[in-house]
Amino acid sequence: MAVIGLGKMGISHLSMVRALPGVEVVGIVDATTYLLGVLKKYTGLATYTSIDKLLAAGKPDAAIVATPSRLHYPMVKQLLEAGVAVFCEKPFTLSGTEGEELVELAASKNLVTQVGYHNRFVGAFGEVKRLLDAGAIGSVTHGLAEAYGPVVLKPQGGTWRSKSTEGGGCLYDYAAHPLNLINWYLGEPVGVGGTVLNSIFSAEIDDEVSSTLYYDQGRTVSVSVNWSDESVRKMTTRITLWGTGGRIFADRQEIQVYLREDTTIPDGYQAGWNVRYTTELTESVDFYLRGEEYTAQLAHFVERVRTGAVDGENTFASAVVTDKLIERMIDDSKRGPSVRLSDAVIAPEPVAKSLPARVLDAARSGIKRVRALVSGGK
Repeated sequence: MAVIGLGKMGISHLSMVRALPGVEVVGIVDATTYLLGVLKKYTGLATYTSIDKLLAAGKPDAAIVATPSRLHYPMVKQLLEAGVAVFCEKPFTLSGTEGEELVELAASKNLVTQVGYHNRFVGAFGEVKRLLDAGAIGSVTHGLAEAYGPVVLKPQGGTWRSKSTEGGGCLYDYAAHPLNLINWYLGEPVGVGGTVLNSIFSAEIDDEVSSTLYYDQGRTVSVSVNWSDESVRKMTTRITLWGTGGRIFADRQEIQVYLREDTTIPDGYQAGWNVRYTTELTESVDFYLRGEEYTAQLAHFVERVRTGAVDGENTFASAVVTDKLIERMIDDSKRGPSVRLSDAVIAPEPVAKSLPARVLDAARSGIKRVRALVSGGK
């Protein structure tokens, strides 16, 4: 295996993958020669300043790509064309079209692919999936997808994460995680609305994200993400789902489940409140760093490469669904609100023409009442 990109995540992946049984790191790639020199001195690993030089020395079975997001597409494409299985950090790409191209390229060569959405390997989040598949809370009616963290707490810049063209920002770096979980649980939404990408301290990227995801049968998921939140010590991802048979709340530490007496009660649960902790839901790993889920996802990838299992968790195809959802949210945020109290138009013209007269009359009447209240100072 080779590791490409030796920033925070690249160094972490390098440490973990070297501890996995049966894995040999045959090369590390980065543009920073000083960093390569230090690692070569203390690890003895072969170092390269480009993927071209890595491949010229010999093709690895697999590679980890942990470079800035805008570099994922060209680097992953080069590796796939060379017949190398790829584990890529999230977000997969900054373009759904480019992501789909890579999915097709990998499929044409029957290569194993995976993207680093590590939350799918957290015990509590995995238990949510199991309970939903078992029908424990019946039909999901509404959800809340959250992520908060103290990343940007003052005006700053200077790294790729502070530049929109590099794939930085709260939406790509933070919101992608709960969005990916919701896609895992409920599938791809049919629409998005009310998306706001708000800058709090940053000059050109978003620090706060809010949106609504729409599903069939009137189901919705509210999205609330903020990486300028000093009230939490580190990134905190939370998922809450309400259903006809109960409610589920989960974060990295635990899963809280309320089940109605008339719903399907899974083994190990009872009607009313249930609490299970990640520690009891998580299998041990060969090497612990940052959390069991990080090693677990790499072990999953390595085993798939070893056995040639193209299907698995967090494939490129599943990651593209998240990338395309992010694109739709960006487009939605640019359009802004479709209805303002100060506007005479009830809804965009194509929508208004399709509404029954009684609905339009009720809407106009309601807006008049609201305007009267506002003008009256109430």
